[in-house]
Amino acid sequence: MAAQMTNAHRRFLQVLMSNGITEGSEARKLHQHCCETDKVYYAHDKLDDFIGTINSHLQPLFMQIRKGISEDDGRAHYAVVNLAETEVTKMASDYTEIELELFRKTMDLIILSENGFASSTDILNLADQLKTKKMKKKEAEQVLKVFVEDKWLSEKNGEYTLHTRCIIEMEQYILSNYQDVARKCNICHSLAIQSQVCESCGIGMHLPCVRKYFRGQTEPRCPKCNEFWSCDTP
Repeated sequence: MAAQMTNAHRRFLQVLMSNGITEGSEARKLHQHCCETDKVYYAHDKLDDFIGTINSHLQPLFMQIRKGISEDDGRAHYAVVNLAETEVTKMASDYTEIELELFRKTMDLIILSENGFASSTDILNLADQLKTKKMKKKEAEQVLKVFVEDKWLSEKNGEYTLHTRCIIEMEQYILSNYQDVARKCNICHSLAIQSQVCESCGIGMHLPCVRKYFRGQTEPRCPKCNEFWSCDTP
């Protein structure tokens, strides 16, 4: 029998949904705030149990609060995922067909790249090759800006990658649509877009996970095949 949903659970869920994605320390503060406001039992190490209760009630609605790792700094994040729509179509209510096509093509560039990034030049060059209809580069720049604001893409010095929110929400879609190249991190088991790959056995690891795993080791060796890790460890 699932534990009862309290107002604290409902408030927590509401904030998470309106945020789109919430960083781990913020989620912990929110957990405490909701419990104290609603005068229900609070324990700082029970966030996962608290979320588990919400998830048991979300199950019939095909929704779930999922935890993911930022590829940038390794911090945990939480997002509410719609399990009924694992396709990019879940974005269809917010974007036009042509904008979605640009997003899909950007996703292709990022996932098929070696480092998990696509340059703005390469993305903008796609704008006049879209099947739906051609898009001017100025328009494409605006659309990319919106994707960054809505936390589907992240941008740094003209290079784009998938935002943590996108990775959490689209993990299943990416794993099933890019089976040859998509891989999970061998350490945290989350989808790895920006990763280092073992030259011997082909496993991948997020950069923050690589940093953590090899910390203090004199000679970095692959956690799976034990061969020398030839990539430069960050």
